[in-house]
Amino acid sequence: MAGQRQPIELLQAKGKKHLTKAEIEARKKTEIHAASDNIKPPKWLTTKQKAKFKKIVAELLAIDLVTNLDVDALARLIISQDQYIEITQEIKKMPVLIELQLPTGKKDGFGNEILESRTVVNSERERLMIIQDRCFKQCRQSAADFGLTVSSRCRLVVPKPPEEKKENKFAKFAR
Repeated sequence: MAGQRQPIELLQAKGKKHLTKAEIEARKKTEIHAASDNIKPPKWLTTKQKAKFKKIVAELLAIDLVTNLDVDALARLIISQDQYIEITQEIKKMPVLIELQLPTGKKDGFGNEILESRTVVNSERERLMIIQDRCFKQCRQSAADFGLTVSSRCRLVVPKPPEEKKENKFAKFAR
């Protein structure tokens, strides 16, 4: 099974594939390069979200990793981060365990229901943690798409061309 097609600059930097000048030129002509001249935060982001957007865009532009086509995807990343933070703050406020008073089915001498105290997991917190997990997965996937995670940056590193070996000063005598 063939691997994912790589840009010609990457192939040349790796130095593993030998292509003719004509093949290199043909590859360069067929590769798609989107413009990155109109990267603005969408109007539907809040002021704080727009500031985050601009900060991330500045970093991504410095490594030439964002284009005009990525604006909506980056905005969705910022929104999912905000939702994750909001849910996490709500979860922090809630106890893990709660005390419930459950009926035993028995009555006391006055005819009142006898209740039994039981400690259980807070179901509301559990529900919020499921939502938090979904938001985290959205954040992680979006961040990986933009090279904002450690593992995704490792895959994005362009290898440096191999350094030419220094000629041995005694090589001229070996000839």
